[in-house]
Amino acid sequence: MMSEDAGRMLVMYDDPSDQRSLSLDETSSTEESPDETRLSLETTADSAPYIGQRFATHDAAYEFYSEYAKRCGFSIRRHRTEGKDGVGKGLTRRYFVCHRAGNTPVKTLNDSKPQRNRKSSRCGCQAYLRISKVTDLGPAEWRVTGFVNHHNHELLEPNQVRFLPAYRTISDADKNRILMFAKTGISVQQMMRLMELEKCLEPGYLPFTEKDVRNLLQSFRKSDQEDESIDLLRMCRNNKDKDPNFKFEYTLDSNNRLDNIAWSYASSVQSYEIYGDAVVFDTTHRLTAFDLPLGIWVGVNNYGMPCFFGCVLLREENSRSFSWALKAFLGFMNGKAPQTILTDQNMCLKEAIAIDMPSTKHALCIWMIVAKFPSWFNAVLGDRYNEWKAEFYRLYNLESIEDFELGWRDMVDFFGLHTNRHIANLFALRTLWALPYLRSHFFAGMTTTGHSKAINSFIQRFLSAQTRLAQFVEQVAVAVDFKDQAAEQQTMQQNLQNICLKTGAPMESHAASVLTPFAFSKLQEQLVLAAHYASFQMDDGFLVRHHTKLEGGRKVYWVPREGIISCSCHQFEFSGILCRHALQVLSTGNCFQIPDRYLPLRWRRISTSPAKLLQSTSSDHTERIQLLQSMVSTLVTESAKSKERLDIATEQVSILLSRIREQPVASQGARDISPIHRNL
Repeated sequence: MMSEDAGRMLVMYDDPSDQRSLSLDETSSTEESPDETRLSLETTADSAPYIGQRFATHDAAYEFYSEYAKRCGFSIRRHRTEGKDGVGKGLTRRYFVCHRAGNTPVKTLNDSKPQRNRKSSRCGCQAYLRISKVTDLGPAEWRVTGFVNHHNHELLEPNQVRFLPAYRTISDADKNRILMFAKTGISVQQMMRLMELEKCLEPGYLPFTEKDVRNLLQSFRKSDQEDESIDLLRMCRNNKDKDPNFKFEYTLDSNNRLDNIAWSYASSVQSYEIYGDAVVFDTTHRLTAFDLPLGIWVGVNNYGMPCFFGCVLLREENSRSFSWALKAFLGFMNGKAPQTILTDQNMCLKEAIAIDMPSTKHALCIWMIVAKFPSWFNAVLGDRYNEWKAEFYRLYNLESIEDFELGWRDMVDFFGLHTNRHIANLFALRTLWALPYLRSHFFAGMTTTGHSKAINSFIQRFLSAQTRLAQFVEQVAVAVDFKDQAAEQQTMQQNLQNICLKTGAPMESHAASVLTPFAFSKLQEQLVLAAHYASFQMDDGFLVRHHTKLEGGRKVYWVPREGIISCSCHQFEFSGILCRHALQVLSTGNCFQIPDRYLPLRWRRISTSPAKLLQSTSSDHTERIQLLQSMVSTLVTESAKSKERLDIATEQVSILLSRIREQPVASQGARDISPIHRNL
């Protein structure tokens, strides 16, 4: 119990939640005695508080205790102050407590106000430092009169304690740097990496987090979003008047202000008809100037290049908003859901996809997860980070679920990550990102690093912190148009390249005539490797293994009469490209052409523009396209001979391209074209 003197003191709490939760009485600590009092005001940087220690001000005492706490693995906060003889007589006693002192008060639920479901770190820790004001020896000073250093929780390691809010600070110089970066339109993640490089720090060692940067940018937001929203809607309506095939949807809040808006272009809808079997829905970006979450739907075409499907701006990142976005997207695409969708690690989005796209396989983008590894694990693992990362990738690429789960447990044991929350969360979500659980689903190769870089490069073209909302729609349109033009040029270059056959097998030359150079290069890799494998006929199929192996292998099932073949590695289901195991069985079975169903339409040599694909496929049309390609090839060759020729060609082709784009585009026939697995 508190002494009578303490009971008569006026008690004021810095935090109402601590008033009933922390018992700091006179007898619960090591007390001051006259003999123990030390008269020096000097302290050393690595010393611990002691009874009788003196400070010129209570702020000096706070700073000293804070530095001590940081070295020991916790942080502190000001708890309560006490004054004698009523209000106005000044402070005479002050308590500094562990950041986990006290208990969180129970909040009254309000149905009309959303509740933030956040766990509190407070656990009633009793560690504290008490200082009292002394004036009997001359000038006023503050003396330590109570100190308890017993904690009821684990203390943090030095590489973890710096992430506590009390030690996360953004200096004025860093604030100016962040605001300058924001004006260039780069993402917060890129800002963090640039500042780490500038300061020669390892990833994860800045004195602040991505969340701190986002909060800072939000505090500097000065734009009038209401006016911006009106301009944005006006721009979308104008686009719709100019192009009836431009699509957009929006919602208004209770105050009749813009809440969410999504849009797509005619060329995007046409691309989706053919290449919408696998989609990335990237929600990791924001319009920095307005702090608006941005979602972008992207796919990959038959030449391995990104294609844009749609865009959405949301007011909030919750299940309701994501559900609306998915429904709007399906509306743009005539109700056609993708076979697979890749997203960031967002549980609200996961819930929305399960409800609004029940037939779609949802998975997490591995490259979005890996991008967070430096901030998650670099500080925790230190010099072992790269070793751990290599082991993670090995486990990620395994084929067997059993091997993955056993290997994961060994990895956790070896690196001592049993209590790491990120490791626990990754394992809980393993069926959404680890390849052993995903190989039977088609992802068009978008799980690879190469595709992630191409997609991010495309998205960065129209991200700008200083862009007005109305202009943003136009910026996206320009970026999409630029990408379409670049894709046409790259497609033409691919088609003009001489394809080098490496095996001489009839299957290889046949595939080269059907598949795009991009897809053929993937198949050719497997054909070359197939020569190193042996196949053994079994009662229920074939066993295929590398010629140097005596055990193991893959099971291949082949029904020649029906032209059906499948392999236990599931590469065709995953990428749309036959594996080396199946190709070896076909080769030994005297099959000179790959069955038609294993040369999917989405990887075939078709016209680069989806609109052209939907036109007539008569022999006359095909011949005219081949003639045009020949003319273009000659144009490029002749134009490259001098700067003057190149200038004339560029100018005239630009004029011709503009005239062509003014012509109507045929829209019939699109529904007759099926993506990869529809006809299997």
